[in-house]
Amino acid sequence: MRSYQGDDTTGFQSPAQDHIEPVIDLAAMLDLRRPQLYPVRVVGQALKARGIRHGDVLVVNAAADPVAGKVCVAIVDGEVILATLSFKDGGWWLKPSASDAKPVADEVEIWAIVESFVRFKV
Repeated sequence: MRSYQGDDTTGFQSPAQDHIEPVIDLAAMLDLRRPQLYPVRVVGQALKARGIRHGDVLVVNAAADPVAGKVCVAIVDGEVILATLSFKDGGWWLKPSASDAKPVADEVEIWAIVESFVRFKV
């Protein structure tokens, strides 16, 4: 007679076994292996009206072309801001939620366009 080793199964496999999902790999799902994509954590409530909150992680594309209505990461006077892009009067404008729209000038750089975001509930 053989003794029980612990690795022998008894009974039958659970029917729920077929419905177990694999671990979610956010880097693969968001395709963060592409060199132009960066995860950026939001600090502040500048675009709360657009549903972007403090602590959210944005996936931004530094190679994307500007598109009116999209949220972008811009550098204005050395400060990184989030703003909505608009195109009027033949030029690009930045519209942060907290202030009036400003034209994109020489000292302003549109660094990346937001493609998606992830919210972690803490």
